Amino acid sequence: MQNFFSWLVESGGISRAELAQAELLSQQGGEAMAVVLVRLGFIGERELATAYSQFCQLPLLARDAYPSEAVSDLAISLRFLKEHHLLPLRQEEGRCHFAVMDPADPYTRQALQALLGDGVEIVLMVGLISEIEGAIERLYGEGRSAMDELVEGLAGAHGDGEEDVEHLRDLASEAPMIRLVNLILTRAVALAASDVHIEPFEGKLKVRYRVDGVLVESESPPAKSTAAVISRIKIMARLNIAEHRLPQDGRISLKIQGKEIDMRISTIPTMFGESVVIRLLDKGRVRFDFAALGLQGRSLAALLRILTIPHGIVLVTGPTGSGKSSTLYTALQRLNTEDRKIITVEDPVEYQLEGINQVQVKPTIGLTFATALRAIVRQDPDVIMVGEMRDEETAHIAVQSALTGHLVLSTLHTNSAAAGITRMLDMGIADYLLISTINGIVAQRLVRRLCPACRQPYAVSDELAARLEISVSQNQPFYHATGCEACGGTGFRGRVAVTEVLEMNEAIRKLVMQHAGADAIAQQAEADGMESIYGDGLHKVMAGVTTLEELLRVCKEA
Repeated sequence: MQNFFSWLVESGGISRAELAQAELLSQQGGEAMAVVLVRLGFIGERELATAYSQFCQLPLLARDAYPSEAVSDLAISLRFLKEHHLLPLRQEEGRCHFAVMDPADPYTRQALQALLGDGVEIVLMVGLISEIEGAIERLYGEGRSAMDELVEGLAGAHGDGEEDVEHLRDLASEAPMIRLVNLILTRAVALAASDVHIEPFEGKLKVRYRVDGVLVESESPPAKSTAAVISRIKIMARLNIAEHRLPQDGRISLKIQGKEIDMRISTIPTMFGESVVIRLLDKGRVRFDFAALGLQGRSLAALLRILTIPHGIVLVTGPTGSGKSSTLYTALQRLNTEDRKIITVEDPVEYQLEGINQVQVKPTIGLTFATALRAIVRQDPDVIMVGEMRDEETAHIAVQSALTGHLVLSTLHTNSAAAGITRMLDMGIADYLLISTINGIVAQRLVRRLCPACRQPYAVSDELAARLEISVSQNQPFYHATGCEACGGTGFRGRVAVTEVLEMNEAIRKLVMQHAGADAIAQQAEADGMESIYGDGLHKVMAGVTTLEELLRVCKEA
């Protein structure tokens, strides 16, 4: 029979070099190969379990299928269970079911058969390493979690922020603290979280993950480890661990579960210590493709028309965390051809794009958006991307750049496309300059995407259809989120953009010159064919992409 790890290399799960490195460390440390591969980040534990399931043709055990009580009649030592990552699930007459990490290891089955006797049939199912370990500790151990084990020996760490700097550095460099912070980051990657919030409160250190735009609280380290946890993160981000009074920003690049992850670190002093937010940027998960982002139909066609205009301004608006940067990067990728020079000025540079000159602003040395933009214009670019129109000076330079033949892309924080025009007027841009430079404005939000494995249909009543002002056939259901193992019980997996794209035309130019309000501009744009954010979202609801409740949660003003 073919060796599992050779098969894993041939199927593209890991490389031969990674296999050789894992074999060496496994021999030196006495750890199982599978455990070493996951610990090194060469493969995620779920990907590994799925590979075992395919190779051995055994079912993959769902997270909620682990027993609530131990199988007590089996004479199997706790040490054996831990060493072989093995968990008894249930015992029937003449048959015993087990969850196992490595079903391809013949010794495990042989040892079980010897322990239980030839008259007992051994039934194996594949389980995730962390889930098996957690169930063993819960059912047969002392009830301690992985977090509890990792903070042992840190009794001297207190979160009052008054420790000696060298003492803090020593605490943050201890093996249990390193493993603890790595566990927090690994869990964030496993949950596909966009942010990790580490917040000190009186007597508590809270850890929360933002998953699909919603904060989820997790098991947290004890409050006594606050200073050491925060110091460890600051050391990784090359920040000043002696500075507790001022906000700081940094960056970490790590390989976790086989994925290249960039992390932006932000700290800010609070009443009970420094609050840390980690923004995770998974290079492998991002797809700079308009269809993948959720742009479709009239909105996509309008945006593509706008991007063909060689000069002017294209704005992307929306609240923080609405995917504006992803839309801009996707537009840049589309514009990135050999005959164009593209320069960006960002704070910070989130994704590095090949063939594009990217500038990171540094206000501490005077390199602001405005100063960088002045220098960029002298670099003879065709396309300029400004991370954000933050002030009147930056907006004026962007407008002048557009007037002199450059295509300028940027973002604004407004609730709608039409409000982007009124915001520019409020920033002091003259109306005649706006109508000469603005090509179009995109407004967007992100809604959670329904899990296709567990979404449940329901019939739309005539009353609801009338209230929504839609026509629904009898065979076209809406969908509810239910929750399953694949989506972690939330009913949603990933997010998708709902958008509106305002194209500048003569009718809207007249309204801008009259200083009309955002509502009047929006009404004119919709009369000219613009599909609103709510209308785009409703199409996605009717297509089963998201739920009506989710759309209304995100688009409350609609």
